[in-house]
Amino acid sequence: MSENLKQFEDKMNKSIDALAEEFTSIRAGRANPHILDKLKVDYYGTPSSLQQVANVSVPEPRMIQIQPWESSLIKLIEKAILQSDLGLNPTNDGKAIRIMFPELTEERRKDLVKDIKKKGEAAKVAIRNIRRDANDLFKKQNKASEVTEDELKTLEEKSQKLTDKAIADIDKMIDVKSKEILTV
Repeated sequence: MSENLKQFEDKMNKSIDALAEEFTSIRAGRANPHILDKLKVDYYGTPSSLQQVANVSVPEPRMIQIQPWESSLIKLIEKAILQSDLGLNPTNDGKAIRIMFPELTEERRKDLVKDIKKKGEAAKVAIRNIRRDANDLFKKQNKASEVTEDELKTLEEKSQKLTDKAIADIDKMIDVKSKEILTV
């Protein structure tokens, strides 16, 4: 009985983790090397993450510097950045790639906050769907006489508490990221 609840709690946590990962790829006007985490570079025929083929650093608040371990990778890394949907313009000096982050306009900041809220809402919907699936399973178990009416009520209350906690966590994440974006 409780292993089912644990399974649904794990699913909710995965939804929250996915949202957190999505939020790391949203630019806040400051250089954040994590926006490059999903980028893959063709390294001798193997798609490799940028961190596996180069040193990624933030020498200045608005700049990311990528120092490939092999100079032959510079063009490949630059091409991967340009082909990504990150909207970044890399420059290279033959030894390293630099990505400058322009100051975000007020309008762009507001658009990013809207996007954050939209992603947060999608995560909340996913959480509510997980709760619905949990309650459906508990009702089926009740019909099959695997759980009593009292146990059903307790399980539904616990799944609601998990849902409330997950949604509160998502709201907090939205607030934190929104403040980060709106801070000039």
